[in-house]
Amino acid sequence: MVRNLVSSAMLAIALLPVTSCVHAPATTEVDMSKPRTAQPAIDHLLGESLHPDEVAATDAIAAAIDAQIRRRYAPGSARRDAHPKAHGCVRAELRVLDKLPPALAKGIFVPGKHYSAWMRFSNGDSDPDRSDAKPDARGLALKVMGVPGKKLLADEADAGTQDFIFINHPVFFANDPDRYLDLVKAASGEGLLGKLGIPLALGLRGSMIAYLTTRNPMSNPLHGQYFTMVPYALGTGPKRQAVKYSIRPCVAKPVRMPGNPGPGFLRAAMRRTLKSGDFCMELLVQPRTSDDMSVEDSMTEWDAEQAPFIPVATIHIPKQAFDTKARHVFCENLSFTPWHSLPEHRPLGVTNRIRRVVYERISRLRHEMNDTPRVEPQ
Repeated sequence: MVRNLVSSAMLAIALLPVTSCVHAPATTEVDMSKPRTAQPAIDHLLGESLHPDEVAATDAIAAAIDAQIRRRYAPGSARRDAHPKAHGCVRAELRVLDKLPPALAKGIFVPGKHYSAWMRFSNGDSDPDRSDAKPDARGLALKVMGVPGKKLLADEADAGTQDFIFINHPVFFANDPDRYLDLVKAASGEGLLGKLGIPLALGLRGSMIAYLTTRNPMSNPLHGQYFTMVPYALGTGPKRQAVKYSIRPCVAKPVRMPGNPGPGFLRAAMRRTLKSGDFCMELLVQPRTSDDMSVEDSMTEWDAEQAPFIPVATIHIPKQAFDTKARHVFCENLSFTPWHSLPEHRPLGVTNRIRRVVYERISRLRHEMNDTPRVEPQ
């Protein structure tokens, strides 16, 4: 059990930083020795509250992960810090339903609107060679194309894309930036003693969530249900609300694990499915129905009976041959962040605020290491 908790908690390290693109060799090193984080904006109406040590702890988390990446990779060889193993990137079309309640018809959810999109399915573990047969979290990143309007990130304000990031588990493993900092420090320790500090850093509840996150069986990435785990605003102005998102197949598919799953069996399953025909998934919104559903507590699941998920769009994935060298290169060069967003879909809560700082710093570091700018697809 201890070994399983340590393994699962190690995976937890990979789940906080969002996926970032990787490229070619660098000759310069970025000076990131000084804290850069300003106090983030807080949405008090939706229940956000700044943790007492959040700004300092967030800077320390970013610095610790920065140091790990510098130790792990040589210039020009950097891989994604989270979700480096992709099962595939697929073309898709997001089709907003023709009729939506006014409270949900916000941001990209314009009734009847269609958008082109890219979907990247992946493993959560930081090891890009980890076998699919081993316990792991599975991720899904959705990039919606042709989205007008200014985005939240200043350096990508004019980009025409909107990102959403999901994991196949409904809750996150930490709420406290100090606890997460302890986790990152423990993960950088050497030997078994250092690794044993990881469950201690997460605590019993966090360790169990990390453990359960890796124990959701999956026989095909297209057949899983995915969750944002953390909350987001929907809309702007006094009528905005807090929501979570989920993606699942339009028709539930049974989990049928192969008898002897190979190291890449999830990619193979996706390849067979999309070789034979189109596939349908749906995007759902879970509006908060009670103030007891805290936006700062990402470790507690919102009761789906009290706050049901409501379909807002279907995702049509056409028949396609995605397992090609050109698509793999394209997939590796995509990047995703929940803060690459319209204000109508603003991320909420401490986990998302930490993500914003960590992503900005690590993304900047990697692009410097690989000497390539990050470019959003058209």
